[in-house]
Amino acid sequence: MSSIDISSGLAGFFTQDHRDCDARWADVEELLDSADIETARPVWQKFEAGMRRHIAMEEEVLFPAFDSRSGMSGGGPTAMMRMEHQQMRGLLDQIGVAIEAGDAQDAMDIGDTLLMLIQQHNVKEEGMLYPMAENMLAWEWEDLAARLEKY
Repeated sequence: MSSIDISSGLAGFFTQDHRDCDARWADVEELLDSADIETARPVWQKFEAGMRRHIAMEEEVLFPAFDSRSGMSGGGPTAMMRMEHQQMRGLLDQIGVAIEAGDAQDAMDIGDTLLMLIQQHNVKEEGMLYPMAENMLAWEWEDLAARLEKY
Protein backbone atom coordinates (compact mmCIF):
# COMPACT_ATOMS: atom_id res chain seq x y z
CA MET A 1 0.00 0.00 0.00
CA SER A 2 1.33 3.39 -0.97
CA SER A 3 1.87 6.06 1.68
CA ILE A 4 0.66 8.66 -0.83
CA ASP A 5 -2.97 9.43 -0.04
CA ILE A 6 -4.65 8.03 -3.13
CA SER A 7 -8.16 8.84 -1.90
CA SER A 8 -8.18 12.31 -3.47
CA GLY A 9 -7.38 10.82 -6.87
CA LEU A 10 -4.79 11.83 -9.39
CA ALA A 11 -6.12 15.36 -9.91
CA GLY A 12 -6.48 15.94 -6.18
CA PHE A 13 -2.96 14.73 -5.45
CA PHE A 14 -1.25 16.90 -8.06
CA THR A 15 -3.44 19.92 -7.31
CA GLN A 16 -2.56 19.66 -3.61
CA ASP A 17 1.11 19.50 -4.53
CA HIS A 18 0.61 22.77 -6.46
CA ARG A 19 -0.87 24.33 -3.31
CA ASP A 20 2.04 23.06 -1.21
CA CYS A 21 4.55 24.60 -3.64
CA ASP A 22 2.58 27.87 -3.64
CA ALA A 23 2.71 28.00 0.16
CA ARG A 24 6.47 27.39 0.17
CA TRP A 25 6.96 30.20 -2.36
CA ALA A 26 4.94 32.58 -0.16
CA ASP A 27 7.36 31.80 2.69
CA VAL A 28 10.37 32.52 0.46
CA GLU A 29 8.85 35.72 -0.87
CA GLU A 30 8.13 37.02 2.63
CA LEU A 31 11.74 36.50 3.69
CA LEU A 32 13.16 37.99 0.50
CA ASP A 33 10.85 40.99 0.87
CA SER A 34 12.33 41.60 4.32
CA ALA A 35 15.82 41.22 2.74
CA ASP A 36 16.57 38.41 5.22
CA ILE A 37 18.63 36.48 2.67
CA GLU A 38 20.33 34.22 5.24
CA THR A 39 17.03 32.99 6.64
CA ALA A 40 15.61 32.80 3.10
CA ARG A 41 18.29 30.39 1.83
CA PRO A 42 17.05 27.17 3.51
CA VAL A 43 13.41 28.13 2.85
CA TRP A 44 14.32 28.72 -0.80
CA GLN A 45 16.04 25.33 -0.94
CA LYS A 46 12.89 23.64 0.36
CA PHE A 47 10.75 25.44 -2.24
CA GLU A 48 13.16 24.67 -5.06
CA ALA A 49 13.35 20.99 -4.10
CA GLY A 50 9.54 20.82 -3.98
CA MET A 51 9.19 22.42 -7.40
CA ARG A 52 11.79 20.16 -8.99
CA ARG A 53 10.15 17.13 -7.33
CA HIS A 54 6.74 18.13 -8.69
CA ILE A 55 8.10 18.62 -12.20
CA ALA A 56 9.92 15.28 -12.07
CA MET A 57 6.80 13.44 -10.89
CA GLU A 58 4.86 14.84 -13.81
CA GLU A 59 7.52 14.38 -16.48
CA GLU A 60 8.70 10.93 -15.38
CA VAL A 61 5.42 9.32 -14.24
CA LEU A 62 2.24 11.25 -15.10
CA PHE A 63 3.05 12.56 -18.58
CA PRO A 64 4.38 9.27 -20.00
CA ALA A 65 1.31 7.43 -18.67
CA PHE A 66 -1.00 10.10 -20.10
CA ASP A 67 0.78 10.16 -23.46
CA SER A 68 0.68 6.37 -23.71
CA ARG A 69 -3.01 6.12 -22.84
CA SER A 70 -4.08 9.11 -24.97
CA GLY A 71 -1.93 8.29 -27.98
CA MET A 72 -0.64 11.88 -28.05
CA SER A 73 3.05 11.06 -27.57
CA GLY A 74 5.26 13.90 -28.70
CA GLY A 75 2.41 16.38 -28.87
CA GLY A 76 -0.75 17.28 -27.09
CA PRO A 77 -0.98 19.06 -23.76
CA THR A 78 2.08 17.44 -22.18
CA ALA A 79 4.37 18.92 -24.84
CA MET A 80 3.33 22.42 -23.75
CA MET A 81 3.63 21.50 -20.08
CA ARG A 82 7.17 20.18 -20.64
CA MET A 83 8.16 23.40 -22.42
CA GLU A 84 6.83 25.46 -19.52
CA HIS A 85 8.63 23.20 -17.04
CA GLN A 86 11.87 23.93 -18.88
CA GLN A 87 11.21 27.66 -18.54
CA MET A 88 10.51 27.16 -14.82
CA ARG A 89 13.76 25.25 -14.33
CA GLY A 90 15.65 28.12 -15.96
CA LEU A 91 14.00 30.64 -13.65
CA LEU A 92 14.68 28.42 -10.61
CA ASP A 93 18.34 28.36 -11.64
CA GLN A 94 18.39 32.17 -11.95
CA ILE A 95 16.74 32.68 -8.56
CA GLY A 96 19.23 30.29 -6.99
CA VAL A 97 22.12 32.30 -8.41
CA ALA A 98 20.61 35.55 -7.12
CA ILE A 99 20.07 34.10 -3.64
CA GLU A 100 23.59 32.71 -3.48
CA ALA A 101 24.88 36.15 -4.51
CA GLY A 102 22.84 37.70 -1.69
CA ASP A 103 20.66 39.70 -4.09
CA ALA A 104 17.18 39.48 -2.59
CA GLN A 105 15.73 42.07 -5.00
CA ASP A 106 16.92 40.22 -8.11
CA ALA A 107 15.60 36.95 -6.66
CA MET A 108 12.22 38.58 -6.06
CA ASP A 109 12.10 40.11 -9.54
CA ILE A 110 12.83 36.75 -11.18
CA GLY A 111 10.43 35.14 -8.71
CA ASP A 112 7.64 37.40 -9.94
CA THR A 113 8.17 36.04 -13.45
CA LEU A 114 8.27 32.48 -12.11
CA LEU A 115 5.08 33.01 -10.12
CA MET A 116 3.22 34.35 -13.15
CA LEU A 117 4.35 31.36 -15.24
CA ILE A 118 3.41 28.90 -12.48
CA GLN A 119 -0.05 30.43 -12.05
CA GLN A 120 -0.81 30.24 -15.78
CA HIS A 121 0.65 26.73 -15.97
CA ASN A 122 -1.35 25.46 -13.00
CA VAL A 123 -4.62 26.74 -14.46
CA LYS A 124 -4.00 24.65 -17.58
CA GLU A 125 -3.00 21.55 -15.65
CA GLU A 126 -5.79 21.76 -13.10
CA GLY A 127 -8.46 22.79 -15.59
CA MET A 128 -7.60 20.49 -18.47
CA LEU A 129 -4.72 18.05 -18.09
CA TYR A 130 -5.41 16.63 -14.63
CA PRO A 131 -9.12 15.96 -15.25
CA MET A 132 -8.29 14.31 -18.60
CA ALA A 133 -5.52 12.26 -16.99
CA GLU A 134 -7.74 11.24 -14.11
CA ASN A 135 -10.42 10.03 -16.53
CA MET A 136 -7.93 8.08 -18.63
CA LEU A 137 -5.76 6.75 -15.83
CA ALA A 138 -8.22 6.21 -12.96
CA TRP A 139 -7.76 2.46 -12.99
CA GLU A 140 -3.94 2.92 -12.92
CA TRP A 141 -3.88 5.55 -10.15
CA GLU A 142 -2.87 3.18 -7.35
CA ASP A 143 0.06 1.87 -9.40
CA LEU A 144 1.07 5.39 -10.47
CA ALA A 145 0.91 6.59 -6.86
CA ALA A 146 3.19 3.73 -5.81
CA ARG A 147 5.69 4.84 -8.49
CA LEU A 148 5.52 8.41 -7.14
CA GLU A 149 6.77 7.17 -3.75
CA LYS A 150 10.40 7.38 -4.92
CA TYR A 151 10.06 11.14 -5.20
